[in-house]
Amino acid sequence: MTQEQINKLTLLLLFLNSWEEKENAQSFRRSWKGHDFDALNKLEEDGFIAQSKTAKSLYLTEEGIAAAKQLEDLLEAINIK
Repeated sequence: MTQEQINKLTLLLLFLNSWEEKENAQSFRRSWKGHDFDALNKLEEDGFIAQSKTAKSLYLTEEGIAAAKQLEDLLEAINIK
């Protein structure tokens, strides 16, 4: 498995395990950081997530949510069970 594949699967797992938080009339998708740090750093570099070095959770960006939904649709299309 390539690092790019790991990054994509990590993004999908982050999205599937995320929750919505509302703050000041805005909503955010958050997820726990319990994944490979290299993958998380690359996802942040690519603009899919935003993370703090001290927090145990991260934010999914709009781009990250959209990319994760595309990956989810792809998995559903090939009917993995």
